[in-house]
Amino acid sequence: MVTKKAGLAIQTPKREISAARTAQSLDAPKRVLRKFRLVFNTVKTHFQSIEKKVGIGGAQVWALSVIANNQGIGVSDLALALDIHQTTASNLVRGLVKLEMVEIRKNGIDRRTVQLHVLPAGTNILKKAPAPFSGVLPHALEQLDAKTLERLDKDLAKLMRLLDTDASAARIPLGHK
Repeated sequence: MVTKKAGLAIQTPKREISAARTAQSLDAPKRVLRKFRLVFNTVKTHFQSIEKKVGIGGAQVWALSVIANNQGIGVSDLALALDIHQTTASNLVRGLVKLEMVEIRKNGIDRRTVQLHVLPAGTNILKKAPAPFSGVLPHALEQLDAKTLERLDKDLAKLMRLLDTDASAARIPLGHK
């Protein structure tokens, strides 16, 4: 296939034409399934590249970035920022403390509350980690307009009802093992 663009003839490879025709001939459920695969494989690839580049998981990098941007944040507020369960946030923090990337301090009147602070090793990881720290899916969702997000929310809710999803899994980060 030849396309004219700005007076130039551009040859489209036969493989691309064939792939486009195949995608058009698929029924709607298969087209949507392929899109889900592309989304989840893109997310997986991003998290794998983070782990390969810096040696820790994507969820840990995201938590580390939130702590770095909010020195002194508590575990509850970290959980809110990441939209995860407090237990999951505690587990992420425990791993970062063990790796000596985050320090827990107990300042103030109530010695039960902790403040989280990034250590130099954590700062070095953030310098090396590929962005976006929150992951490609949350970052992409933030770029969508309100109308699109509302429609997507309603449509995914229908799909979730058909799948009989476990609501507790909604607050487990995709990049968390």
